[in-house]
Amino acid sequence: MGKLIRCITSDGSIVALGLDSTDIVAVAEKYHVTSAVATAALGRLMSAASMMGVMLKGEKDTITLRIGGGGPLGAAIAVGQSNGDVKGYVLNPVVELPLNIHGKLDVGGAVGTDGRLTVMRDYGFGEPYIGQVPIVSGEIAEDITSYYAASEQIPTVCALGVLVNPDLTVKAAGGLLIQLLPFADDRSIDRLEKNIQNLDSITNMINSGMTPEQIRRKALDGFEVEILDTYEPQYRCDCSRERVEKALLTLSEDEMRSLPDEKGRVEVKCHFCNKVYRFNRDELETLIESRKQRTQQDGAGHSK
Repeated sequence: MGKLIRCITSDGSIVALGLDSTDIVAVAEKYHVTSAVATAALGRLMSAASMMGVMLKGEKDTITLRIGGGGPLGAAIAVGQSNGDVKGYVLNPVVELPLNIHGKLDVGGAVGTDGRLTVMRDYGFGEPYIGQVPIVSGEIAEDITSYYAASEQIPTVCALGVLVNPDLTVKAAGGLLIQLLPFADDRSIDRLEKNIQNLDSITNMINSGMTPEQIRRKALDGFEVEILDTYEPQYRCDCSRERVEKALLTLSEDEMRSLPDEKGRVEVKCHFCNKVYRFNRDELETLIESRKQRTQQDGAGHSK
């Protein structure tokens, strides 16, 4: 279970979120059996989605981040909930690359830079809000910063990190998201900039035992701060047989009948948790018939 805090300075000039997502990323690694650089990329994206998710207002609102820049990773997708819960996956979970020039996992090389970061907010009604920005570096934190600057005109500092053990388990992961509000004056901005320059990396701070609250204190040193919310987010997949049935019903009748194998079976695997849902030919026919009946009932209702 992760730890996430959201706070605001007493003068209303800065809002900040701090996250320890070590346990969350560890669950993702177990589900997807990712290589080190894939774990780092997915963990960073999920950490961002978790923090961005808690800034949503509605209980059932969700935010989906998708980044793909033509690199060997293919693409990474993360979905955040308004309570900080998150899920995610990568198209190619096993990617092996040399360390970058800084001796770190080459997330930017795995993601690539020839593509876009897409941010979709789904409020449960109407059309989702979708924003896109060109990928800046593929390192994800810089791309999140670029998104806020270009799409929402909000000056933002984003730091994300994942530290992977030699045995590919997750040693530390987390994130920090700081945004300047319209009330920020030059003195507040200068102080924040100095604090950020003196910050260690997110993974070093978390690996040393620092909590999100302690990280927040360093980032906002010299400011009076009010804690707005605290969360214990986790990796949570909300897939179900009912959701899979709804997805199948988006197919045409001919497409549904073409799905079964030679033994009359269909297997649908969830991308986020790898759970497999099985259907036989009779169950598909039942779904098709139920759709026909609903269509007829809707038609009869409209004709009255």
